[in-house]
Amino acid sequence: MNDRAALDLLLAHGPLSRTRIGKLTGLSKPTASQLLARLEAAGLVLVTGTTEGRPGPNAQLYAVNPAAAYAAGLDVTPERILAAVADVTGRTVGEYELPTPGRRGGQSVVRQVTDALDGAVKAAGLARADIQRLVIGTPGAFDPNTGRLRYASHLPGWHSTTLLDELAAALPMPVEYENDVNLVAIAEQRLGAARGHEDFVLLWNEGGLGAALVLGGRLHRGWTGGAGEVGFLPVPGAPLVRHVTKANSGGYQELAGSQALPKLARELGIEPVPAGPYAEAAAALVEQAADIGTGPHLQLLRTYATGLATGLASLVSVLDPELVVLSGASLTRGGEPLRALVQAELEELAASRPRLVVGGVHEYPVLRGALESALAAARDEVFDTSR
Repeated sequence: MNDRAALDLLLAHGPLSRTRIGKLTGLSKPTASQLLARLEAAGLVLVTGTTEGRPGPNAQLYAVNPAAAYAAGLDVTPERILAAVADVTGRTVGEYELPTPGRRGGQSVVRQVTDALDGAVKAAGLARADIQRLVIGTPGAFDPNTGRLRYASHLPGWHSTTLLDELAAALPMPVEYENDVNLVAIAEQRLGAARGHEDFVLLWNEGGLGAALVLGGRLHRGWTGGAGEVGFLPVPGAPLVRHVTKANSGGYQELAGSQALPKLARELGIEPVPAGPYAEAAAALVEQAADIGTGPHLQLLRTYATGLATGLASLVSVLDPELVVLSGASLTRGGEPLRALVQAELEELAASRPRLVVGGVHEYPVLRGALESALAAARDEVFDTSR
């Protein structure tokens, strides 16, 4: 326990002297010295320099050995796979992007995953065998009862019942699979706007509208892994969508998903409507509306905020979270103007009034969450000095 406490302190604070580690852990100097000698012998810490500019002799500074373990993460969408490798301190040491538009077939998916991983591993100057853990983030979720991907009919080739077995056979390290929005919540809880919070909802709007539910500090995934698939939620103000998994949409998605914003902009006479994929167009419209903040642009923000709050009111009424985090480009690029409008609407629609914040992890949040999840497992394994 003392070893792990010291390693966690070094991860949190960076290089520390023996005296400082002793004070932070409450250990005596001899015990702290023995601890550091043990960790150094195990290859978990390194001497990185000495203290300077203080009275008395310089003291050695210790830090976690970055090469003690490596973890990898993959962010999968229909268009591409982003892969990254991080050392045990959390520093990204290799990245790779593999375009995958239109690729189909279970075997090709295994090849895509291994090619993306190998690209990041090569960029890091490592080999596959150096990777302690891999976490793969996808839309939807792998049903723990069947092993089959659900709620992601738009992800070609990922629905084979043998896919997980094929990936396990192709990869030498333990692999975990997680819903992409759940990974964003992990990133926000460890690095972003939800730090220090154990009960929160993260609402994501980019390619699709989804949510992650963190209750008592832990992700709630549901019986089939589908907790948080709020795009399927029936809501007032939108037609009732039936056979939602076949349509890959639902009332909340139709009312407040990214695809609704270009249509709304045209109805309000906003021109030109940005071209390109609807998720990118929606994010650009929201950012423009927040910047201008008057006339039809303000009306677009208000209508969007009402739609978002309509679905959030159901979540808040059932879960009563402490915090709601708005994430994904179609939410974060609206900044404070959009956040304030959604907060005001939600306070009129729901009995409980959680605080709304804009997500703080903006660059590849799914990939960052995958790395954080993989690193947590890798650290638990390599930092266990009792084995």
